[in-house]
Amino acid sequence: MTATARTTTAARPAPPARLRDFYENPAVPVASGDARSLRQARVLATALGPATSRTATVLDIGCGDGTAAATAAPLLAGHRVVGVDWSQDALQRAHARLPYVVRGELTDGGLPFADGAADAVLFSEVVEHLVDPDSALDELRRVLAPGGHLMLSTPNLAAWYNRGLLLAGVQPVFSEVSLRAVHGRPGKEVVGHLRLYTARALRAFVAASGFEVVGLTGAPFHGVPRPLRALDRLACAVPSAASILLLHARKV
Repeated sequence: MTATARTTTAARPAPPARLRDFYENPAVPVASGDARSLRQARVLATALGPATSRTATVLDIGCGDGTAAATAAPLLAGHRVVGVDWSQDALQRAHARLPYVVRGELTDGGLPFADGAADAVLFSEVVEHLVDPDSALDELRRVLAPGGHLMLSTPNLAAWYNRGLLLAGVQPVFSEVSLRAVHGRPGKEVVGHLRLYTARALRAFVAASGFEVVGLTGAPFHGVPRPLRALDRLACAVPSAASILLLHARKV
């Protein structure tokens, strides 16, 4: 591993124990499906280029059980993909899929990597779970080398079906009002979302954190009912209406 470990004495508030317990539960869904992982990996593979002259270090921050990174790995062949998560249980599961895993978190002192240690960061369906997303992006920017790539994905508050649900007075999909049960929206799974973004808001948020937004595309969501999945795939042609937002940015 070329990413250099960093020792720090700075301390930030850790997430509440209740949230930690919630996200530690392996039954809590952590990804929107392989379609998102593959689309995101294709964009990153194009940005990095082939690993012929240089091996890039890619950090998958919030890797969970490693499924998404393992799905992306064949498209990033030759590059070093490192799974990073605060949960030891998640890292044990991820290690079965990834050769490199490191315990680290965005709070409580920051990630255990030196400034500029990474060429790219995968930040897949993490930002919507954070109490302090601003500090999180500051930390991602710190570990990225100049010109490094940020691949961020998150559910879209303005997904095509959410627009109709809101007009009907129904709580939008992806939004959460409780950690105990689903209330007032379609679906049965509680996933712990604290933040939701539209395409416009996500662009502005990332740009304000010191990144140059290179592009934004859409991806389908595996939780869409089967009869509507073809329509969900079509909606990806208009990212602002897609189920999942895939943003590519670079550190400036």
